[in-house]
Amino acid sequence: MTVENPRILIVDDDPEFVQALQNALEADSCHVVTAGDRRQAEMMVRSGEPDLIVLGPIAPRGDPFVFHQWVKQALALKHVSLMVINAAPEKQLTRGWRLEEGLQCDAEDFLSKPVDPVALVPRIRNLLERAEARKIRVLIVDDHAVVRDGIRAVLSLQKDMQVVGEAADGQIALDMAARLLPDVVLMDVVMPVMDGLEATRRICRTCERSKVLVLTQYDDQENIKASLEAGALGFVPKAAASSRLLTGIRAVSRGEDFIRSLIV
Repeated sequence: MTVENPRILIVDDDPEFVQALQNALEADSCHVVTAGDRRQAEMMVRSGEPDLIVLGPIAPRGDPFVFHQWVKQALALKHVSLMVINAAPEKQLTRGWRLEEGLQCDAEDFLSKPVDPVALVPRIRNLLERAEARKIRVLIVDDHAVVRDGIRAVLSLQKDMQVVGEAADGQIALDMAARLLPDVVLMDVVMPVMDGLEATRRICRTCERSKVLVLTQYDDQENIKASLEAGALGFVPKAAASSRLLTGIRAVSRGEDFIRSLIV
C-alpha cells in the first residue's frame, strides 16, 4: 500500500540535517514543510495537518516532549504518526529527552542521532503505510444516492477514515459487511428489501468486528431504543449529522457507546 504525496513536517533546529532529510523525502515524492522550534511547529500543524511528523532536537530542552504531548493529546491529530529522533548520545544530557520524558513517549518510532537521512525514508514510508492501515473503514448504507454521495464527500476529507463500500438496502449491506469487514457500518433505518434495524441485528450477530452507527431522520425515542436493542452502538439524527456524525464514527469504531445518552 503506497501513500501518495504525503505531507511530512520536520521539526529540528539543525539546518544541515533538515535540508538533507527534506531532499531525500522530496525525491520520494513527499511534500515537506519544516520548523525550527516548538511554536513554529504548532503553527505549521494548524496551517495544514501533516501525515507524519519527524521530531528532532529543538531548544530549549524539554520542548520536544511538550510538542509530542500536544500532538498526542489532540483528538484531531490521532491519525498523525510521530517519529522522534533524540540528540546524539554525547549531547543527550543537555539537548536530549529526559528519562521521565522518554518513559512517557508515545511515538510510533524512536531513534537517536547520528542517522542517515536517506536511510530514514523507508522507515517513514513504513510508518505511513501502517497509519493508512489503521484508518476507520466505513460502509455507508442508505437507499438515497444523494445522501450517500454527501456522506462520502464528508468522510473523504477525514484522514483517519476510508469509505470501503456503499449499499442501497439492508440485504446488500449484510452481504457487503460479511465480505468487506468494515469497522463501522453507517446505517439508515427505512430502506427497501431489508430495513436498517433488521440489517443491524444480523450484522451485529454475524460480523463482530463491525460496529453499527444508525443515521436516520426518525430521531424519536422509539427508534433510538429500537436501534439499541438491535445492537447499534450509536445513533445520529440526520438533522444533527454535520455536528455529530464524525464524532459518532470515531466513538463507535473504538467500541464506545454513542447512543444511551440520547435516551430519556
